[in-house]
Amino acid sequence: MGDKNLFEEAARLIKQSRKTIVLTGAGISTESGIPDFRSPGRGLWEKLDPMEVLSTGVLYNFPEEFYKVGFKILSSMRNAEPNEAHYILSEMEKEGIIFGVITQNIDNLHQKAGSKNVFEVHGNTREGSCLRCGKKVSFEILEEKVNKKQIPPCCDDCNGVLRPDVVLFGDPMPYAFDLALKEVKSSDLLIVIGSSLTVSPVNFLPDMVRHLIIINATETPYDYKADVVIREKASYALGNIWDIIKFQ
Repeated sequence: MGDKNLFEEAARLIKQSRKTIVLTGAGISTESGIPDFRSPGRGLWEKLDPMEVLSTGVLYNFPEEFYKVGFKILSSMRNAEPNEAHYILSEMEKEGIIFGVITQNIDNLHQKAGSKNVFEVHGNTREGSCLRCGKKVSFEILEEKVNKKQIPPCCDDCNGVLRPDVVLFGDPMPYAFDLALKEVKSSDLLIVIGSSLTVSPVNFLPDMVRHLIIINATETPYDYKADVVIREKASYALGNIWDIIKFQ
């Protein structure tokens, strides 16, 4: 099946679906200059061990190491801007074509593009919180304290340790995942964009829908289950699908 036929079949499934929800991974943000984690030859985790830089064990036991390496990775994402794929998903939500976006990303780009119904199942890089009193602080506050060599950064109210609101290796899943699970179970169609579908428990979501579209540069364990598999960049694939939906 050629690309044009794949785009048309994806558009048909989306138009026929009673409720469609989207799952995005790192692959949707590579066009915004954010490196992904697992692509062969260029993935971030080929150079760094995530358990050594972005885990609760490192954060709590070796905060100097966490804030020297892991925190810099988180901070580096914050200046990125949304690409066409993010804007198309925002428009699709506004038009009622999709219900919302479940994202494994922590780069805030869906919100920057205007998406409202976003389930951040791996947290975000907008806020941090105090481990003692629970106070929320902006990510900028964390950055200011770290830049002033306050490591670990501490809460101004109770002097407890502050941490970013990112789901690190070793953290439990946030409440957003429970909400996302509920929405997927009530959806007819899941569109996976830029996810390798290898990270648990998010990779269980494709099993919970009747119809599945996968847009990803490389193979995933769920390709066999998908109605449509498109191996193209997210913006190119979504642009073509959205044009068909709008103009047919």
